Amino acid sequence: MEQFFNSILALLPAGWMRLAAWFCMVLIATIAASRLATSGLRRSLNSDINPLPYTSIIVNIVRGAIWLIGGSIILDTVFGFDVSSIITALGVGGIAISLGLQDTLSNLIGGLQLTFMHVISPGDHIRVGSDQGVVKDVGLRHTTIQNASGQIVIIPNSVLSKTSLVQMPPANVVSVPFAVTTGAAPLDEDAAQMAEAATKAVAKVSKVISDPPCLVRFTEITEYGFKGTATLKVEDPDLVSAALDAAVRAIAPFTR
Repeated sequence: MEQFFNSILALLPAGWMRLAAWFCMVLIATIAASRLATSGLRRSLNSDINPLPYTSIIVNIVRGAIWLIGGSIILDTVFGFDVSSIITALGVGGIAISLGLQDTLSNLIGGLQLTFMHVISPGDHIRVGSDQGVVKDVGLRHTTIQNASGQIVIIPNSVLSKTSLVQMPPANVVSVPFAVTTGAAPLDEDAAQMAEAATKAVAKVSKVISDPPCLVRFTEITEYGFKGTATLKVEDPDLVSAALDAAVRAIAPFTR
């Protein structure tokens, strides 16, 4: 490798112009390699056949590794620093560095665990403590989720890796629990009427994409009647709250 660099340097003008030209060449090559690797990695991670989810932590690690290699070449060939001695010095002071960056390293390792162990992926609907929302990204230090109000919640990766995490149903699911009193109408007829009413009401808010449009299930018998749940999916997850309100209003007359 050293002979390769020396042969290229020999082709450049002598003195500081040679170093400046070499610095620009390595810098441009590093930028190009970083962009090409980032673009290719994003396409690969977005592929359906790829087992890993698309998260920024993987892209940032690859980008950082490329810049580390490019920076090492510049330090060695342009400024004359012995990169191996720098690495050795960092190894000696590794304990002090790890103590100073304990939280950062904990978040980094937590993010890698969440990504490579497929604990969460962008698009998952999760609940962590009192926070609930859709995962947007897993970064180097934190994971961002968006709640039903559209607010972005930032949770450190170390917290996610140590805290109980609940995988919720998809964010576009509208689920309405109900209770009906015993009546003369058969349950099948009640279920059909509630499903039709809920579907028509929700369709005015967002397109219903579930099949059947609304699934009504009775889950419990009580001394006062029956309990159940009406479930349907809408196309736009951001309209779930409005769709839920419409479904409740449509089902309410059948519970009196």
